[in-house]
Parts: sequence; C-alpha cells; structure tokens
Amino acid sequence: MARGGGLGREFRWLWAAYAVSAFGTRLSFDALPLIAVLVLHVGPTEVSALAATGLAVGAAVAVPLGPWVEFRRKRPVMITMDLVRCAALLTVPVAYALDLLSFPQLLLVSTVVAVADITFTAASGAFVKSLVPAEHLVTANGRFEATTWTTTMLGPPLGGAAMGLFGPVVTVLIDAGSYLLSAAGIRAIGGKEPRPTPATPPEDPPAPRTPRLRVGDLPDGWRYILRDPALRPLFLNSVLVNALIMAPAPLLVILMVGQLGFAPWQYGLAFAVPCLGGLVGSRLSRRLVARHGQDRVLRVAGTLRACWPLGLAFIGAGPAGLVLVMVVEFGLITCIGVFNPVLATVRLTRTPADRVARTLTAWSVTGKLTVAAMTALWGLLAAVTTPRTAIATGGLLLLATPLLLPRHRSAPRGTTTPNDHQNPEPLAKN
Repeated sequence: MARGGGLGREFRWLWAAYAVSAFGTRLSFDALPLIAVLVLHVGPTEVSALAATGLAVGAAVAVPLGPWVEFRRKRPVMITMDLVRCAALLTVPVAYALDLLSFPQLLLVSTVVAVADITFTAASGAFVKSLVPAEHLVTANGRFEATTWTTTMLGPPLGGAAMGLFGPVVTVLIDAGSYLLSAAGIRAIGGKEPRPTPATPPEDPPAPRTPRLRVGDLPDGWRYILRDPALRPLFLNSVLVNALIMAPAPLLVILMVGQLGFAPWQYGLAFAVPCLGGLVGSRLSRRLVARHGQDRVLRVAGTLRACWPLGLAFIGAGPAGLVLVMVVEFGLITCIGVFNPVLATVRLTRTPADRVARTLTAWSVTGKLTVAAMTALWGLLAAVTTPRTAIATGGLLLLATPLLLPRHRSAPRGTTTPNDHQNPEPLAKN
C-alpha cells in the first residue's frame, strides 16, 4: 500500500515490470509483419491478415478468460501471461534458426500474444485497484501513461536501427526477454496475495473458493458496463474513438511514404516526436483533476482529442507536410495523455473489486475486435476511393464522438470517486 502520500515499493516493482515489457514491445514494433515480408516474402494480403487475424481471434479466445481471472490471485496470472508471451515469441527465432519458420506459425504467435495481452491487462487492472489507494489512482495511472508514451517515442526508432543492424528476428528475441524480466519484477513485489472470493448476500450460502466458470458468466463484464450510467457512454466513446484513430493508420503509410514521397525515417520521426505530448498530458492529468474535477477533465480532453485527426487529411509533400503531421499528432497525443489516466481511474473506482477483471476483459475484447473490423473496412473504403478520402472520413466521424461522453455525474454503486468531496460540481468516463 502507498505510505506517506507515495505509491510504495510494491507499486514501484509493478511499474518497473510494465516499463521493461512496454519498451521491449515498442522496440520490436511491427517485427512480425516485417519478418513475414523480409523472410517469408508474403504479399500485402497476408500482412493484413497477420495484423487483423491475430487481433480478432485473440480477442475472441480471451472472452472466457475474464471470469476465469476474476476469482484467482492476480499476480500468478500476470506472471503466467508474461511467460506465455515470452515462450510464444521465442518460437520465432528458434524456428528461423532451424529454417522451419512459416506464416501459419506467425499467425499462431500473434494470436497467443493477443490472448495473453488481454488476460494480463485484466489481471493487472484488478491488481492495481487492490494495491493503490483510490486517492492515488490518478497518479499511478498517469505514471503508466507517461511510460507508455516514453517507450512509444524511444522504442520504434531504436528498434528500427536494431532491425537494420541485426534483422527483425533479433528484436523479437529482445521482446521475449522483456517479458521474462517483467515476470521477475512482478514476482519481486512479494507479500501474500489473498485469494479473491465473490461477494454474496448474507442470506446466501458461502461462495466456493474457486467458482466454476459457467456460460452465463461470459457476458458479465458487458452486462456491468452497459448497466452503469457513466461507464456505458464512456465505453462506447472510447471504443469508437480508438477504432477511428487506429483504422486509418495503415493508410497514412500509403499516403505519406507511397504517394507523397516521405522517407521511412521521416515517417517514423513524424510519429515519434509528438509522443512528447503524451508525457506532457500524463503529467498534467493529476493537476487538472485536482483543480477541475474528473468529469470536466474527461469532457474537455475527450472532446479535444476528437478534433485533431481530421487535419491528417490535409497532409502535403515536403517539410510543411511533415510539420503538419507533427502538430496534429502532438495535439492528439497530449489530449489522450490527459484523458487516459482519468478514464482508467474512473473505470476502476466505479467497478467493484470482484468485477474488475471481467469488466476490463470485456472492454479490451470489444476494443480489439472493433479496431480489427474498422481497419478492414477502412482498407476497403480506401480501395474504393483514395487513402486521403478514407482518412478524412475517419476524422469527420470522430467529430461526433464527444456526444457519447457523459454529461452528468452518476454516483458509483455504493461508492464515491476520490474527488466527490473536493469537487461538488456534477461529474460527467477507457
């Protein structure tokens, strides 16, 4: 637990574990597609299938894991998922060394990693809720967000250099090692984690130590989200916004590199430098919440983040086009850096401890499936029209997403948010 206003030794170990695995992942960014192209010599159809299939199948397979994770100790689940990701990724360099690497293997590895990602996220969210006091959740989530943008800024350029020197298989090996270090960091947290049990009314018989997974348990996360008057609009907003931001991303490669003639290093620079906005936003989030309250910060940052992507439809060639991309991405990422830690905090404070894993699993599964579907749809739209038209369509649709943000506070079921007594104004939440 946090002591003396700090987040405590246990959180520092968890934060370090997250940092090392996030850096490994960003260092090997797009390594599997690059291996598919450079080693297996596949075409664009197979590369698209690798991106979409692993995401979609992994999300579908992860659906029953939310209820399964809910009533198990979270640290062993997190360590297991780190080891699963490490083992899956290690099969790639091993198969490459033995000249046995195949495209179906890359699809399988992508799927296994996607399942483990979702399961780890669900378990880690529940663990953070039990580890960090409610009044420090914004600070803790802000540190995770800052780490995400730091690794996003540094990882791909360094990974690109490593790929150029040693090949993409080596970066996969580094990524696998990062998950091993993450598992070691989580284990170093120490202490004995109590086994969670479901809450039951006093008149009901005691719940079993490890409840059996039933088919009816699978939609529990979605049921809770959709019945909560604040989580429901935030869920719909975040899923739609993330999909509309991510779906046109492959088209930006075609537009900038293929049509406008930007060099790959310029493309990487255009998206690496604006990650500084994520650091700025994540540092500001706690101060903004303390001054204006969670609801107002969510409404303003959530609205502003929807206004930027339309600018990407106006990219031109040359330095002016590069500067435009950087400005748009910096504004977008700064708003996301403010919004995400507050969103994560509100989601945790509104969700009972015995429902966090199911809720986060439902959230992640829906988000990944929506991104996969929208990415495929935007690819078809670009084929029928042009990449620029498809990017502009996504930007225009984003302008309507603030309508899904909550406008009024609805008190959590039997709980209060950390700012309820400090911010008497109505609070209107990833």
